[in-house]
Amino acid sequence: MDPLVNTIRPYAWGSTTALPGLFGVAPDGRPQAEMWMGAHSSAPSLVRRPDADLPLDAVIEAAPAAELGDAVLRRFGPRLPFLLKLLAANAPLSLQVHPDLAQAKVGFRIENAAGIGLEAPHRSYRDDNHKPEMVVALDAFEGLCGFRRPSECAGLLAALGLEELDPYGRVLRTEPEEDALRAVFSAFLAPPPGLVEVVAGAVGRAARTQGPHQTDFALYDTIARAYPGDPGLLAALMLRTVRLAPGEGLFLGAGVPHAYVRGLAVEIMAASDNVLRCGLTSKHVDTAELLRVVRFDAPPVRVLRPVPDGPEEVYPAPVDDFRLSRVRMTEEDAAAVLDATAPHILVCTRGELRLRGPKGDVRLGPGGSVYAPAGERVVIEGDGELYRATVDTGTPQDLR
Repeated sequence: MDPLVNTIRPYAWGSTTALPGLFGVAPDGRPQAEMWMGAHSSAPSLVRRPDADLPLDAVIEAAPAAELGDAVLRRFGPRLPFLLKLLAANAPLSLQVHPDLAQAKVGFRIENAAGIGLEAPHRSYRDDNHKPEMVVALDAFEGLCGFRRPSECAGLLAALGLEELDPYGRVLRTEPEEDALRAVFSAFLAPPPGLVEVVAGAVGRAARTQGPHQTDFALYDTIARAYPGDPGLLAALMLRTVRLAPGEGLFLGAGVPHAYVRGLAVEIMAASDNVLRCGLTSKHVDTAELLRVVRFDAPPVRVLRPVPDGPEEVYPAPVDDFRLSRVRMTEEDAAAVLDATAPHILVCTRGELRLRGPKGDVRLGPGGSVYAPAGERVVIEGDGELYRATVDTGTPQDLR
């Protein structure tokens, strides 16, 4: 078990105060969007050891069997299959979807054959992996997740009182669900001139007018103001708004359009860079590929709450790339013992905790994190809360 030194990503949408507030340090005025914990090649954590700070990806590469364990090495190869983050959004992130595993393998192969460089701005597939992800709120967290039912979407558009939206509403009310969502979503990604601006004005007025949709329109107005003229606003109106209380989570599978809007959260994902953007971005939007990947259905949003499992509370997910759990302690509690057949990363989000392992003890305050290799038991004492990321070596592979 070794302390980690982690990279803070200064994306423009990041909060200037949320992560400094969590860490108990003064803000420096710059956005701090994400703290990355893992072995991702673009920003690997540094493992703090007595003689040197070593990149975690290099540590794993030097001894993959010892660090990952036999089960993870056989399943995923010599790499850490997840990336853990603290995410602090003060403005909307891009509206996006992720491919499933088969789509990622095909897309990656096609772009390689076309000679598109891995870092090219118009590249959609930067690896051949899927990117399921989960977010768990640390404070009030808002976002968009999945399509509304067509009738609900039509009602929301009608509430804006714009004749320009009537044709889209008719399609949503009369066509089968998949056909209606596909047709309107596709049209909204390439709208007629001036429609985005007209809708943005109506959304702003609706956000200031009492009515059944006012709270939702207030969220959409935040998006419209952050991305003036972006057709992603129209696409966003088709998606469900989601508000998470602290400790609640969302799992986001392949093909589900989503965007985080604001709040502080723990996020975990498969180690992949594959993102197909729908809007709310200045980056590449590959509309044709996006429409091939998006799932045009409207299941209800399932808000996740953790399930007790010994000293942990586990957030269930239908993938084996990662397993996320929470441990909450008081000084009166007996020590929590965490065994692991896979490598794990633990990050403190509240209070002060003492972690004991075979190499010695580590004290963690908010934002502090450690890495432990496969097979290394961690004993936790103190008064606080931490999140633990590891690999689910017990999930059937056909759930991927």
